Amino acid sequence: MQPILEIQNVSKRFRISHQTGGYLSLRERMVNALKFEKSSIEDFWALDNVSFTVSPGESIGIIGRNGAGKSTLLKVLSKITPPTKGKIISRGRIASLLEVGTGFHPELTGRENIFFNGSLLGMKRKEIESKFDEIVDFSGVEKFLDTPLKHYSSGMQLRLAFAVAAFLEPEILIIDEVLAVGDAEFQKKCIGKMEDVSRSGRTILFVSHQLGLVNELCQKAILLESGRLLQQGKTPDVVDHYTQLYNTDNTFAKALVDEAKPYSIKRIRSLNANYAPASNFAHDESVVLEVVFFARQLLRNTHIMVSVNNKIGQRIFSTDLPLEQMRVFTDAENRVSVTIPRATLTPGNYSFFIALHCPNTAGYDVLDRVCPIAVYDNGSEFVQYENRWFYGDVFVNCKWDYKSDKDALEQ
Repeated sequence: MQPILEIQNVSKRFRISHQTGGYLSLRERMVNALKFEKSSIEDFWALDNVSFTVSPGESIGIIGRNGAGKSTLLKVLSKITPPTKGKIISRGRIASLLEVGTGFHPELTGRENIFFNGSLLGMKRKEIESKFDEIVDFSGVEKFLDTPLKHYSSGMQLRLAFAVAAFLEPEILIIDEVLAVGDAEFQKKCIGKMEDVSRSGRTILFVSHQLGLVNELCQKAILLESGRLLQQGKTPDVVDHYTQLYNTDNTFAKALVDEAKPYSIKRIRSLNANYAPASNFAHDESVVLEVVFFARQLLRNTHIMVSVNNKIGQRIFSTDLPLEQMRVFTDAENRVSVTIPRATLTPGNYSFFIALHCPNTAGYDVLDRVCPIAVYDNGSEFVQYENRWFYGDVFVNCKWDYKSDKDALEQ
């Protein structure tokens, strides 16, 4: 079977101009132009000799740090910008969702843009009409369908763009981290639709910093660094290599602490089992959350609570500690940590809710959706099943017991 995409030694160069002398006013620029002074030019290679193939029906995750070349690669594959060197062979229609509003015309209505975007994909009017109702229903913009797109919010434009790209059934669907614009409920719908697209045998190329989501949606992954392809292969292997290279400090610190509160949270960070800062965790690693807080009064019956949120912000479990069980000082930072045991969180993306609470007082201090982390699969029991995301958010080692009617008769 021929690959649906072949990327052969692709490079992309941008030329960067450097003006000597720092910031110049318009008048100074005009004077320099008359003096025929030239600015220095630097060649910047956003992609450097990148090669890989994509088979029909594969879902490929593209990961890497900011500036690694991920978005440039998608723009080249989408034919938005041509490569400086190399060759791309595509054997299917490509629909891309790279930036809000890409492929839409602001002066056209939502209805007109559906047909306009469909025609850009090479679809006939009858094909678009057969999917029209599904697109409108999924996007939720029916009320504004005959309103020019320039009056839509960025979220509404995203809803419509994703619906058009997903429902018009291109052979290749390319998605950048644009879904971050949408609300949690719409992100959930998009993820579900992307899973459907993947299972239907169509090809997906997906860029995201959410490693848990990449692991969930993609069978294979590509790691880019400084425009070069650093590694490609099975998603857990590539994600594991990425986290070993770039596991970074994941500290959330308040810029200002409310001195009027009896208790106030100052700093939160996620750590691995060796108490080193980390934001990406293998499924079989424990997760440590460290909380630093100030106490200006020592009130009775005060608790610190930590809850874990899933990728759409739903709280999945909580744990708390009465402060009376620890020594709390009013003249120093107080530090407390909680450990989530290994093999508790299933592969995915999570964040935390932290609260210092003293009932019947103004002693509340609350932070929500802070310290986002990603849990990825590195060869656990989850990879034995194709649809491993059906496990939910937590894995509980429950006790099982079994007796049959025959056992009762024998007794």
